[in-house]
Amino acid sequence: MKRLLTLAAVVLVLVALSGCGKKQEADELQPITIESLSAPASSSQALPDFKSIETKVSPSGAASETKEGLPLPPQAPYKPSNMEIQTALQHAGFYSGKIDGSIGPKSKKAIEDFQSANGLKADGKVGPKTWEVLSRHLSTAAEPIKR
Repeated sequence: MKRLLTLAAVVLVLVALSGCGKKQEADELQPITIESLSAPASSSQALPDFKSIETKVSPSGAASETKEGLPLPPQAPYKPSNMEIQTALQHAGFYSGKIDGSIGPKSKKAIEDFQSANGLKADGKVGPKTWEVLSRHLSTAAEPIKR
């Protein structure tokens, strides 16, 4: 049994030292030089011409397809941070609490009030439609709404 284990260990070492893949012949190997790296690629390795690819943009601003007619992946809507939501609500005059990035009951109530005032479904969630209207208030402060 001891001889069998020793023989197996020797075979494993020989296999590891000799390699498992095909060995390339010496005449196939070519040294890499600076000139070969800076030489233009052959036509089989040429990069695609990105200048010829055009993107069609729909009225909503979403890219639809390329010149070759290949569809592009759909663009995901922007997801605002909680601090952006609170800031925009504050600028719109619906939120007067601390901008801390935590959407609590006060922030949720402000979102619902904003949605109601702007003809949106008052669910307390800032989805794409709510953010489209709310984002207009992100950079400009407004007078507080009298309630």
